[in-house]
Amino acid sequence: MLDTIRHYFNAFPDKENELETIRQIEEGVSFRGANLWVLIFAILIASLGLNVNSTAVIIGAMLISPLMGPILGMGLSIGILDYALLKRSARNYAVATIISILTATIYFLLTPLTEAQSELLARTAPTLYDVFIALCGGAAGILALSTRAKSNVIPGVAIATALMPPLCTAGYGLATAQWIYFAGAFYLFFINTVFIALATFIGVRALHFQHRQFINAQRRRAVQRYIWTIVVLTMVPAALMTFSIVNNSVRESNIRRFVQEELKQEGTEVLSSQLEQSDSTLQVVAIGREIAQAKQTEAKKRMPFYGLKNYNLVVIQGTSGDSLLQLAQAGLHSSADKERLLSQVAQKQALEKQLHVYQDMEQLTTEVSREMGTLFPMVSHLSVAHMLNAATDTSGAKAQVMAIVTLRQDQSLSDNDHKRILQWLRQRCRQDSLSMIVRK
Repeated sequence: MLDTIRHYFNAFPDKENELETIRQIEEGVSFRGANLWVLIFAILIASLGLNVNSTAVIIGAMLISPLMGPILGMGLSIGILDYALLKRSARNYAVATIISILTATIYFLLTPLTEAQSELLARTAPTLYDVFIALCGGAAGILALSTRAKSNVIPGVAIATALMPPLCTAGYGLATAQWIYFAGAFYLFFINTVFIALATFIGVRALHFQHRQFINAQRRRAVQRYIWTIVVLTMVPAALMTFSIVNNSVRESNIRRFVQEELKQEGTEVLSSQLEQSDSTLQVVAIGREIAQAKQTEAKKRMPFYGLKNYNLVVIQGTSGDSLLQLAQAGLHSSADKERLLSQVAQKQALEKQLHVYQDMEQLTTEVSREMGTLFPMVSHLSVAHMLNAATDTSGAKAQVMAIVTLRQDQSLSDNDHKRILQWLRQRCRQDSLSMIVRK
């Protein structure tokens, strides 16, 4: 069984001559003349791609970029203990990095398009996944260079590990004085550098490349300690960022489930849901049919089941499309601002209800007038409206329905006709407290 596994996974039969592999890597280390101009053009192409948000252009820039050379050179030199190659690789790596960032900075200083697009923003927050990508990419790269069947592995590694876009993004951060962008992008580039070099070092040792120099065991252990110290220090921030991103993703998924299962109802559209960490509030903006207070209370009780135990629920809602103004809450940062917006929403809803009442009365007047002209020919005109009925205390004033009946010329109402019309109006308008005024 073990022999069968070794047969399939053994890479030594495909191994190319070591000296030829080392020669190929050494050739790609130097940055001068044509190689340097290719790097500059690749940086300009990648910057253009980030500027116009074109994935195809960015991929093209990564394919022609010669940046992999000195990184592979550093990993190889540590693996075979060639310190002359290590110094040359490190020097050329520093030159290439500085020229790349300067070229990108100059481009972004001159371009009229200064808005950060999604392709650019994607390079500002590295995670542990970028570590794994660089490690796997570097391993594939050194394995391809060390064997006879190179195929298209190296171009694929250049695309997967994405060395160019982070440097261009770092240049954008410098050009626009957005230091967070610069730090995040340069850290991503450093991650790719460290772990491509580490994978190259591991691959060289796994393939048993011969040492160029021989050192004692104590010094070798010291070199290995330095290597693993750099690796761990590089991984820690990325691991913390990954934990934060995964945590946020899980929380956002829980919020979506909570809104979908607890607040969703027919006739209501939830526009947004946002978690405010400053005051531990989940703000939900909705339009359409109002979410009843009882439903909101029940939803609050169920928040712990969605990982939202210590958060308070605030539902901002309106009854029409005009309530989109609630989206302004995205720019609110203080509790006073939020309370003010909630108060404005409540006032708006109250005014909308009053408007609907008067609109309903206008429609009712039209319908009842036609019917009354047939049932009571002595009536020429009818108005039905809500009126304020304030007795002694204005604070206790209540609106009631008032009907104003205008009679035709030379017509009058008997007591019996008056009672009949009032009774019919109360039934027709469904208002027991309706009052009637008769005019001639």
